[in-house]
Amino acid sequence: MKRSEVQALYFITPIENLESIIEHGIVCFNSAKKLKAKSIADTDIQNRREKIIPGINKKLHSFANLYFNPRNPMMYKRKQLHEKLCILCIDPSILDIQDVIITDGNASSDYTRFEPSPLGLKYLEPDSVFAEYWTSDNTYEYWQCKRRICVEVLVPDFVNTRFIIRILVSCAESQKRVKEILGVSKLSESVTIKASLFFQ
Repeated sequence: MKRSEVQALYFITPIENLESIIEHGIVCFNSAKKLKAKSIADTDIQNRREKIIPGINKKLHSFANLYFNPRNPMMYKRKQLHEKLCILCIDPSILDIQDVIITDGNASSDYTRFEPSPLGLKYLEPDSVFAEYWTSDNTYEYWQCKRRICVEVLVPDFVNTRFIIRILVSCAESQKRVKEILGVSKLSESVTIKASLFFQ
């Protein structure tokens, strides 16, 4: 993947977490627990993410995780909650932050590679990462497609709010709620309805 192909990175979160995010940034899983942030994560998957990243000697849960493609299996699994969710779009310059890691698939998978950013981009295939679907009649290909569409950027500790460039929602009701939380601000003006990303 070329750097120019990364228009933004994405963080999926319940709208009710926005106030905390504006104050503290997008924090890692461990910090989010202390802040009592609302989570939509699958418990089994989070248990798998307790692992230590190979060669880094730091736990996966000590990184804030961003997606290259928000229209992914996690979003599909939570599509019935679309009115309560939003997608934060992150400036791709985050890739230049020290100690940021790029994965070539879902970080919870035992088959995923972890590489320093931005060098890790060369291991990503745009057609797989930005695919609209991950279905396949072949079981092996299905799991590979599902893993690869969930490639991640792992940022140590937290993502500063200055990197949030816009917010996407699924419907007018969600847009109104997000704007009310943000108040009068440049970020509030950026809130855009993009229903297809929420499988609507």
